[in-house]
Amino acid sequence: MNQKLEMNPSIGVMSRRALLGWVVGLICLAISGQSLQGARPNIVFIFTDDHGSQSISAYGSKVNQTPNIDRIANEGMLFENCMVSNAICGPSRAVILTGKHSHINGFTDNRARFDGSQETFPKLLRGAGYQTAMIGKWHLKSDPTGFDYWDILIGQGPYYNPPMIKNGERVSREGYTTEILTDLALDWLKDGRDKEKPFMLMYQHKAPHRNWQPGPKYLDRYDDVTIPEPPTLFDKWEGRTSANREQKMTIEHDMNASDLKLVAPRNLTESQRAAWD
Repeated sequence: MNQKLEMNPSIGVMSRRALLGWVVGLICLAISGQSLQGARPNIVFIFTDDHGSQSISAYGSKVNQTPNIDRIANEGMLFENCMVSNAICGPSRAVILTGKHSHINGFTDNRARFDGSQETFPKLLRGAGYQTAMIGKWHLKSDPTGFDYWDILIGQGPYYNPPMIKNGERVSREGYTTEILTDLALDWLKDGRDKEKPFMLMYQHKAPHRNWQPGPKYLDRYDDVTIPEPPTLFDKWEGRTSANREQKMTIEHDMNASDLKLVAPRNLTESQRAAWD
């Protein structure tokens, strides 16, 4: 049965078994301070960046079809009434890791540096016998802690040919970042982990963070599609708070040439640039 709970959709939709296992496990650890006994579910935490519910067909998107995300929602849980403690990129990640509000975990904006010495849920799971991994966008400046394996983008990371840091060593990779991160996650699940241990994988994308650079396979996805104008396209925000009037994310005023794909993405090789052109 499809179940509906409250959670921020931008941090992904997890299966019922994974979510309940995570919550129950952490409660047991907090109460007893001992390792979990018996069956321990594996956890894959999928995190997409700035992924509005309006762009997911499970939430009624009028533009996109997202069948794989919809399958997770249909076979697991769909969160419909959601709040977030801090929606900024880095701070949201610090909140998820620690379970603390930003003024307590110390990471209040993207200029901060995460204090990795504090308690996090990966450390709790690791202490309970889990093998832990972090792959993808980290964006907390300090090195990840509480993970047996980590392979992260540097800062925001580009959409193409991302330099990354693997267990402290800088590596360069060629290709589309979304596909690279997916392959790294699959490789770790298949061959990189200890099959005798339960695992927790944080698999975190850069996409679809602005400036929205599609992969080579999808450059012509919407060539024959008319995207309807939203009813708020020319809204003047009269009678609303300053948070509405002063925000800088409107289609009418704040889209630039890079957003509208009038310039080529950065970091392309010569052959990739030819394909983009």
